[in-house]
Amino acid sequence: MLAELEGGARAVAFSSGMAAISAIMTLFRSGDHILCSDDLYGGTYRLFEVLLRPYGLTFDYVDMGDPKAVARKVGKKTKALFVETPTNPLMKIADLAAVAAVAKQKGILSIVDNTFMSPLLQRPLGLGIDIVVHSATKFLGGHNDVILGAVVTADAAVGDKMAFAQKAVGAVPSPFDCWLLLRGIKTLSVRVERAQENAQKVAEFLAGHTAVARVYYPRLPDHPRREMHFAQAKGAGSVVSFDLSDAKAVPKFLSSLKTVLLAESLGGVESLVTHPATMTHADIPVEEQVAVGLFPSLVRMSVGIEAADDLIADLGQALRRAVR
Repeated sequence: MLAELEGGARAVAFSSGMAAISAIMTLFRSGDHILCSDDLYGGTYRLFEVLLRPYGLTFDYVDMGDPKAVARKVGKKTKALFVETPTNPLMKIADLAAVAAVAKQKGILSIVDNTFMSPLLQRPLGLGIDIVVHSATKFLGGHNDVILGAVVTADAAVGDKMAFAQKAVGAVPSPFDCWLLLRGIKTLSVRVERAQENAQKVAEFLAGHTAVARVYYPRLPDHPRREMHFAQAKGAGSVVSFDLSDAKAVPKFLSSLKTVLLAESLGGVESLVTHPATMTHADIPVEEQVAVGLFPSLVRMSVGIEAADDLIADLGQALRRAVR
């Protein structure tokens, strides 16, 4: 089912999204270089920098929306491009077709983490990307009750290598978790469409609030590379990030929320909020967070399928409490 959804030759399921990314990394050897999006999920960064760098892999980070910058950073030892779009949590947009073209020109692999969009909204393999990875825990599962990952490949032979890695390290999902994922995918379309509709209303509310300095959401008219995103995706998704005007107000804001839950996950039916600087991205050095624009004032919200008016009312009362 996953292979069909993404338009791939083969898909392999894993016990988590990070297990899926770890399996992809078995394609490389000591001395190889991987070029990555410069605003990367903290768990992926931790895997790359803390676990894999000591084994001889090297990693650099670049704006994947700038194909010329990507091409300049590809060196003789570069073996792959690892891309998020939109990125987590700043919602930066990569140019998938251009990234795929650079990879093909250089004779290297292109890998896209498609967790934020799901195959309902974005299908990177159709734009020339070689490998797609998912934390299926998120939108594909959709109910915050399963941990599972997936790799989908354009080339069946690469898929065979993923299946071998899955078996060799034992990163297999349980049968029941697979059943939960199949159940979740049955409602993928209606969940994502409702959550996306809510996210638009939430983003517009936040953009007009005096306590909010900036909102990051691809459907807003001033979002950087908005046109690029909608040239390769069918929607904006339902993750909204925003900077509070006063970073000191963040703890009070988070603790004042009642309908929206404080938790690190995303993509489920419940609306969740997290503080990337101290939660999902805490393993990234502060100076590197700041370099890409991730400040302590930033909050990331995964908008669920509750009544939009209830979500906006909750955000409003929490903002009022936080900025008193």
